[in-house]
Amino acid sequence: MNAGVTTKDPSRLRARPQAKLEGDLSTGLRPLGLSPRRDGLLYVPAGYRADRPAPLAVLLHGAGGSAHHGMSLLEGLADEAGLLLLAPESRHPTWDIIADDAYGPDVAFLDSALGQLFRSAAVDPARIAIGGFSDGASYALSLGLTNGDLFTHVIAFSPGFMAPAEQRGQPRIFMSHGTQDQVLRIDPCSRRLAPLIRVAGYDLRYQEFEGPHAVPQEIARDALRWFLPGAG
Repeated sequence: MNAGVTTKDPSRLRARPQAKLEGDLSTGLRPLGLSPRRDGLLYVPAGYRADRPAPLAVLLHGAGGSAHHGMSLLEGLADEAGLLLLAPESRHPTWDIIADDAYGPDVAFLDSALGQLFRSAAVDPARIAIGGFSDGASYALSLGLTNGDLFTHVIAFSPGFMAPAEQRGQPRIFMSHGTQDQVLRIDPCSRRLAPLIRVAGYDLRYQEFEGPHAVPQEIARDALRWFLPGAG
C-alpha cells in the first residue's frame, strides 16, 4: 500500500450528529432524494424544534420491502414521542450482508442518508437507535453492534441471525419474536441469538409473543417505551 493511502472499512458508519445545522427542517414525511430508484424516507415529528435535540430511530424493512414498510414500524408513535424516523431502502431486494455476504453499498447509502440528516436536524447523540423487522432486524443487529459507537440502542423484531463485523460500544438491545413464526422460526433464530447476545455482554430485553411473523402494535409500543422511557 502506498504511503498516505487509507482503506475504508465498508462496515463502518462515519456520519455523526452535528452542533451546527444547515437550514430549517419542516415536519412531516418526505423522500430522502438520494437515489432515483431505491431511495428512502424521513419523518420529522410534529413539535420538532432545532433547539431541542430529538431522538432518532433508523428503521430497516424486510426482504423485498420498501422504506414505507420500515417507516410503518414506529411511524404511528413518532409524534407522541417526538421521534425522528429515517427509513432507507436496500440497494437490492434485501440488505448487502445478506444478498452479497459482505458489507458495502447499503452501509454507504445509509452513511450518506445519516450525513444529510445530521447536517439539517438536531439529533440527540445519546438516543440513536437502529431497528428493523425480519431481514431488517438481522441487519439492524449486525450493523448496530458493528457501529455501537454511533447507535445507543438496537431494536430487532423477529431477526434470523446477526453477523457483526466487530463489536464496538455497548448498545442496549430489544428483541422480540412470535412463537408461531413460520418464516423465521423462533428456535433457530431469536432463542439461539438471545443467549449469545447476553454472553457477549450486552444488555438485552427479549420478549416472545403468541403470534406469527409480524410486529404487533403492543410489541412496537413496548420497544418504544424501552428506547424512550415515558413515551408511547
